[in-house]
This record gives sequence, C-alpha cells and structure tokens, in this order.
Amino acid sequence: MGLTRLALKIAAPAPKVEEFKRFLFIGPHPDDIEIGAGATAAKLAVEGKQVTFLILTDGRYGDGHSGGIRGDDLAALRRQETISSAEKLGVKDVRFLDFSDGGFYSYEDLIKAVAVAVGECGPEVIFAPDPDTGQECHADHLRAGRAAAHIAYMAPYPGIMANYGAAPADVKAIAFYMTARANRFVKVSKEMVRLQEEALFGCHTSQFPEGSDEAKQLALYLKLRSADFGLRNLCAHAEGFRVLGQTHMHCLPEIV
Repeated sequence: MGLTRLALKIAAPAPKVEEFKRFLFIGPHPDDIEIGAGATAAKLAVEGKQVTFLILTDGRYGDGHSGGIRGDDLAALRRQETISSAEKLGVKDVRFLDFSDGGFYSYEDLIKAVAVAVGECGPEVIFAPDPDTGQECHADHLRAGRAAAHIAYMAPYPGIMANYGAAPADVKAIAFYMTARANRFVKVSKEMVRLQEEALFGCHTSQFPEGSDEAKQLALYLKLRSADFGLRNLCAHAEGFRVLGQTHMHCLPEIV
C-alpha cells in the first residue's frame, strides 16, 4: 500500500453502513438483492431501520426454470416472488421500475427514474451491484451499479436533482455488493443467513427450483462467501461490500 493511500485510508475511512438509519437496496432484477446482500437487509430490517427495495427490471427473460411461463406472465410472477421474498426478510417497502430485462431501455431514462426513487426514499446509504468488478458482463447489472453511483454522488445537490425531476437526498454512502473488493463487512447471525436462504430458495422458485443444480451451486457459494467474510472478521457469518462515502466518490482514487 502506497503512502498516499495509507494516509487517506487513515484520514477518511470508508463509512460503516450499520451506523445509518435509511437504506435503499437497488436490484437490477428480482433476486439480486437477496443474493448480494440479503442477510444484511434482514439484519437492518429487524433492527428497525428504514429499508426499501427498488427493482429496476422486470426479469421477463429469466425463464430457464419457469415451466414455460414467458414475457408479461413471467414478469408478473417474478414481481410476486420479490414481494414474498422481501416480506421474508422483513422488508415491506418494495418498489418496481419495470424496465425491460436485458438492457432494452435508455440508460438516461434509468438514471432519471433512479433519481426520482432516491428523492422519494431519502436514503443515507444506497446498496447496488458493483459495476467495476472486471468480469461482470450483464448489461442490467452494469447499468444498475453505474446509475446508483451516479445518483449517490449527485443526490445532495438540489439543482442537479431538479434536472432529473427529483428531490435532493442526503446520501452519505454507496455500498456495492457482488464485489471482489470489499472494504467494509456486516456481521450477520445464523438466523439472518437462514432468512436469506429462505427468501431466495423458498420464494424465487421460478429461478431456483428446489433441487436444481443452480440452487445447489448458489447455496454453496453463499455459504462459502459468508464463512470467508466471517473468518476475516472473527465471526461465523458476514457480508462484504465496497463502500464509498461522499469523500471517496470524486477525484481521490487512492482513498479506498
């Protein structure tokens, strides 16, 4: 670690997300929040924090295990699965933008819609998939992360948000999930991990049918990831995020 980076890391550490009260979890598709941050969402909800889920696309092309259900019918099914899953995690505020799965929408329209949602929810922390992993190829994930980062930084500026038709919001940090560069970790209990598993595999059955190879592989991955992050933090289970505060979002690449 270089001297500049070390000094900045000490002077301006990444925010601890659990210290805040209002959270917006952005999912490119139904089920992504649960995969990337489900146990953390459950923990924050049970602690009485304000937790909102915002699902950007309708998931209409995630039809590998949907039993022949396609298009609008699959989108409607996945919406209901998301609501049931969120309830399992203790989250009651679930919102849908209903852009088409597969990137068939304007990125400019997406940014505007995310800005409006952020203005309405007023989160202090936004969770979103990391768009800078180096290997992520899904357009919806990349766009979701970039739009979230764009608005996370601009949200406190009333004039800029007005140009999106949105109210300003006092966003303090963005926490990227599905990242290989975690710098903050949230310790979660075995119960929170269980709720995450039940939300994913008990509710999103159009994507992860019981006993399917995909469900088994994902379940193993989540167990290994939770244990790995837990080991790093001297606990049984944890989830990891690449967290940027407002200080980290602009002009200082060595800061985290």
